[in-house]
Amino acid sequence: MAVVSISIDSVRINQPVPFALRDSAGMVLVARGGTIGTEERRQQLVERGVFIDISDADAFKKAVVGKMDSMVRDNAKLGLIAKAEDEVDADAVARNMATQSRARRAEPPPTWDGLAVKMATALREPSKSDFLERIDSIDGDLLSLLAGGADAALLSLIYSASTETQKYSARHALLVAVIVELAARQFDAWPLEWRVPLRKAAITMNLAMTTLQDQLAVQESATSPYQREQIDKHAKQSAIALGDLGVTDEIWLKAVELHHVSPPGPLATMGTAAQLARLIRRADVFAARLSPRKSRHAMTATAAARAAYLDENQQTDEAGTAIIKAAGIYPPGCFVKLATGEIAIVLKRGVRSNAPLVASVIGGKGMPLSKPMVRDTRHKANEVTGTAPPHEVKVRLSVAELLQLS
Repeated sequence: MAVVSISIDSVRINQPVPFALRDSAGMVLVARGGTIGTEERRQQLVERGVFIDISDADAFKKAVVGKMDSMVRDNAKLGLIAKAEDEVDADAVARNMATQSRARRAEPPPTWDGLAVKMATALREPSKSDFLERIDSIDGDLLSLLAGGADAALLSLIYSASTETQKYSARHALLVAVIVELAARQFDAWPLEWRVPLRKAAITMNLAMTTLQDQLAVQESATSPYQREQIDKHAKQSAIALGDLGVTDEIWLKAVELHHVSPPGPLATMGTAAQLARLIRRADVFAARLSPRKSRHAMTATAAARAAYLDENQQTDEAGTAIIKAAGIYPPGCFVKLATGEIAIVLKRGVRSNAPLVASVIGGKGMPLSKPMVRDTRHKANEVTGTAPPHEVKVRLSVAELLQLS
């Protein structure tokens, strides 16, 4: 791969990078859409040397030249023309060329299943030599996939969470990371830069018990005293492990440490890390209720929503409310019952919260349909009457085919 060096001064802290940052051999250091969280991290990259794919460099140069031409035609001031590079929408350049450059490098686009595998490897086998790069890459892939649509993301992740037990820890963390990212968009007062440590804390919150969490998902016996001890101290141990792996972002570390003990109450009265931890905690509860284990079935979407919406004192929870607004009362990927007697899977949230777009998979007489059939729940004959537990739906569905219906 041909690469060219760039000035690290052009990369801003806590701002998504428009192109993948690479080393001299072309290895990805920070994936497109990823971020550099601290000045210390940026200096580490300076020492290693920062490069981008030559095709990315060519595209960016052309965009800069085009911007300068446009500014000249508009009689812009010379000082502004000299700063044309700052005016270029680098994200748009990257999006326009993403398909072509991916084809040239024969790199397949990321998928949610592929990202779960990538996360499982990074969390099970963390190494200080590349841990930060791997988390940056995971975070970049997450944002790239989420840009394809929140409904598609939730459909893929919630259906997977409710039907799979393999790689439970990674799949769970991935779903929580997506939920907190979507919920954070409900808080206008939250600065954009909070979302980077928020997502990374969600991704790594269970680092110290990744293997144990995977084991518990397929374990039929009750939790042993030793396992309970590991569970109880995993948040603090995860934060310590992250520090040992090179994480220096105090908000990220503190959010991980607090994500199981953050108390209820108005978010504005809490510190930054505590606010993020509270949102992660409620999303953690929501996602866990949607996931089965060998010892218990997954709950319905209604039960999961209620668990997130009400706090420990059975009062409305601010973070939980943001989660329900973001995911919906019938989130994509969950199963619902229709007035016809059919059971359907939610494809998309609707304009009205109680009228999502769905596809029936079980007929009114309890038999699987030959293929999913889209139903309009805005019509009374097809309205949603409740949710259905995933274990009662004895059909295996193709997420790819479901996405085509939506």
